[in-house]
Amino acid sequence: MDSDKLNIHLISDATGDTLNSLGRAAVAQFDEALVTYHRWSLIRSRLQLHRVLEGIQAEPGPVLCSLVDQALRHELDSACARMGVPLLHVLDPVLEMLQAQFGAPARHKPGRQYVLDADYFRRIDAMHYVISHDDGQANRGISDADVVLVGVSRSSKTPTCFYLANRGIKALNVPLVPGIEPPEALMNDPPCPVIGLTIDPKSLIDIRRHRLQLIGGGAEAGFARADKSDYVDYEAVEKELLWARRLCNARGWPTIDVTRRSIEETSATVLKLMDNWHAKREKPPAADDAG
Repeated sequence: MDSDKLNIHLISDATGDTLNSLGRAAVAQFDEALVTYHRWSLIRSRLQLHRVLEGIQAEPGPVLCSLVDQALRHELDSACARMGVPLLHVLDPVLEMLQAQFGAPARHKPGRQYVLDADYFRRIDAMHYVISHDDGQANRGISDADVVLVGVSRSSKTPTCFYLANRGIKALNVPLVPGIEPPEALMNDPPCPVIGLTIDPKSLIDIRRHRLQLIGGGAEAGFARADKSDYVDYEAVEKELLWARRLCNARGWPTIDVTRRSIEETSATVLKLMDNWHAKREKPPAADDAG
């Protein structure tokens, strides 16, 4: 088997999200690696496992596994050994460490991280909030927001809000349009952090041109422009971004340059800035020197 062409089998008794993230993160460290992922999720019976083993035999390659059922793990271990494919149980080091810390054995019950608890419903509620408040809709709901993202059109506000919602964060996004004042609730002591997203003009123009192609060259959703050419004109876009940055600076809103950031990286920075905002709010007032 060519060393830079791999079949990687991801076997999980739940959704497989952990293995997907781990696999992508590891493979990204190898330049020009060609990988085909075979994702086997919700594997909780011997019949399901046998289908997985048939797939591994047909297209052999390393196996990353997060099964917790001991009987299925034993059968998988034996089969992989017979086929000569490497197998790694990715949860084992973490479980062993935590067992030592807790002084109790793990339950080894699949899917325990996916329960309909308060955290689950908080994420659902946050998702509904983002949908109903996308692109400046229902600005009266700002008082319920955990964070407000502002920025010019196509600066990744919406996808970032949805990613944050999956973390249980109610994120409202407000488009910044020259000549249109942001909501008054944001201008004077907003009830939550306000964070600006900015981007390189050339990258923004590329995104906007692609968007216009998708919608047939019509006006951008959310607001109309008298001169649509300004939407993708470099000089006009540069002025638009400069105006937005100056507005954020004037209001004391921190900004994030999303040009070379993934949605995940942008969201992680948003969460850090939210923590900073709350830390400043919770900081006790300085003692009166005169006293």
